[in-house]
Amino acid sequence: MSFLVIRGKTKEVQLPVTPSTAITAGTLVTFSSGKLIAATSSTAAVDIAGILKATIASTDSDYATDRLVAVLVPIEKHVVYEADVTSGLVATDVGTEVDLTDGATVNRAASSIKAVKVLRIISTTKGHFLVKVNGSY
Repeated sequence: MSFLVIRGKTKEVQLPVTPSTAITAGTLVTFSSGKLIAATSSTAAVDIAGILKATIASTDSDYATDRLVAVLVPIEKHVVYEADVTSGLVATDVGTEVDLTDGATVNRAASSIKAVKVLRIISTTKGHFLVKVNGSY
C-alpha cells in the first residue's frame, strides 16, 4: 500500500529523515523535530511534505545515521495519486475530502483532517486522489 503519482509533475528533493525509522517507499511523510517521519491519521494536511521515494529499512547500512532522503513533491497543482483505501469506496465518495489511515492508506470513513480528495474509484479498495501536500492540492 502506498501513494503513486498517476498524473502531474513532481520534483525530487532531498530532506533530512529521523534516524532509525523504517518507512516504506510511497508513504506520505511529514516533519517531526525537523526530520521526516511517516504521516499518520492525525497529520494535518498542511504538514504533509511529500512522498518518500525509496524504502528505508532497518537493514540499511545508514539506517541509524543522520542523512538526507529523496522525497517527491508536486511542482504543480492537482497532481493525481493512486492509493489504497481501508474501507470501501463508493460512487458518492467522489469529490469528498477524507483522512488518512496512515501514511500509505486513505480512510474514506473519516473526514476530520481532510488530507485527500477522492477523484476516481478504481475499486472499493483503490482510488485516485488529490493530496493536500503543504495544505494545498
